[in-house]
Amino acid sequence: MLHVNENYSKIQASYLFTEIAHRVADHHAAHPDAKIIRLGIGDVTEPLAPAVVAAMHRAVDDEAARETFHGYGPEQGYAFLREAAAKADFADRGIDIAADEIFVSDGAKCDCGNIQELFGNDVRIAVGDPVYPVYVDTNVMAGRTGANAGGRYEGLRYLTCDASNGFVPSPKAAEGCDVVYLCYPNNPTGAVATKEQLQEWVDWANGSKALILFDAAYEAFIRTPGVPHSIYECEGARKCAIEFRSYSKTAGFTGVRCGYTVVPRGLVAYAADGSPVELRPLWTRRQTTKFNGASYLSQRGAEAIYTPEGRAQTKAAIDFYLENGRLMKEALAALGYTVTGGGDSPYLWVDVKGDSWEFFDRLLKEANVVTTPGAGFGRAGEGYIRISSFNSRENVLEAVKRMKGIL
Repeated sequence: MLHVNENYSKIQASYLFTEIAHRVADHHAAHPDAKIIRLGIGDVTEPLAPAVVAAMHRAVDDEAARETFHGYGPEQGYAFLREAAAKADFADRGIDIAADEIFVSDGAKCDCGNIQELFGNDVRIAVGDPVYPVYVDTNVMAGRTGANAGGRYEGLRYLTCDASNGFVPSPKAAEGCDVVYLCYPNNPTGAVATKEQLQEWVDWANGSKALILFDAAYEAFIRTPGVPHSIYECEGARKCAIEFRSYSKTAGFTGVRCGYTVVPRGLVAYAADGSPVELRPLWTRRQTTKFNGASYLSQRGAEAIYTPEGRAQTKAAIDFYLENGRLMKEALAALGYTVTGGGDSPYLWVDVKGDSWEFFDRLLKEANVVTTPGAGFGRAGEGYIRISSFNSRENVLEAVKRMKGIL
């Protein structure tokens, strides 16, 4: 008899963004003439940078001639991109990360979900609450949790992130855990962690033989001096951390698909007998077995991000989104709402002092504005909504006007 993986049945009936899509579709069906402004899912809206577009056009031309054609590429990524990333993202910031410690992929979401395949099913996992759902759901699928009870899965350690701790939990809350997921600038709260806070986590992980999975997908939005762009800015992080990077929000690659993961040499987990096992060869094995590499076209586009023109153009796009966030944050603050995020993040985390799905429905039905209810990110997200800065200036200003009219 063919049996299914029953761990899938533990996952809550509807993935957050699927439920949002259903509600928006129902609203649109009832009001087909309504102009809906979507400030929910964090998809970018501005076009690719001209430098990226030009590089991808050249890459297409490469594929049109036998002499320059590229078929299967190296699973770890082309050297031209890995070397550019190692220099610009790490060496230029005084961080010791080599090109051969970088694994190019089709995006950070996939890597965040797939990395857990390297670990035994008995590892103890800690996640923030609220949390990016991928961290949780992929471990549920793998069988590391019990059932969902009251919005939390048995067997996972939830680290409450709220206003009392600035949405950055203390390592003390993760005592006894083997793996912890951290994301800063944070999705969904938009909060950032100081270097001192991240150093505490690194020191804890090294002292506990634990591993930090650090999601740095939004590091390019950081504008405050001194806020770390990488976990590897902390002393000892090479011994206890894997870092995920994304070009999706950095350069609008949500549809192009490209990112990378850093697995340093010498980073280890442990076998059942306590002997150390290096993780980099395991991730290499996983990728070469299950992944054929990001496309040549997308990697050439990503390489162009690191050119002087690409840097200036992608920074301008990010600054545009940050200005969107500033306009919305100021408007909501003037209406009496406490707002976290913005400034160093594309997300605003708004304290609505009530049921988050009810507030979501109110904005949708009365203002035709789509946001994301905080409850969808975990129990500690109840009472908040997440608003994305990814949209046109015209739509952002119109959304602000509408919200002012009903709030």
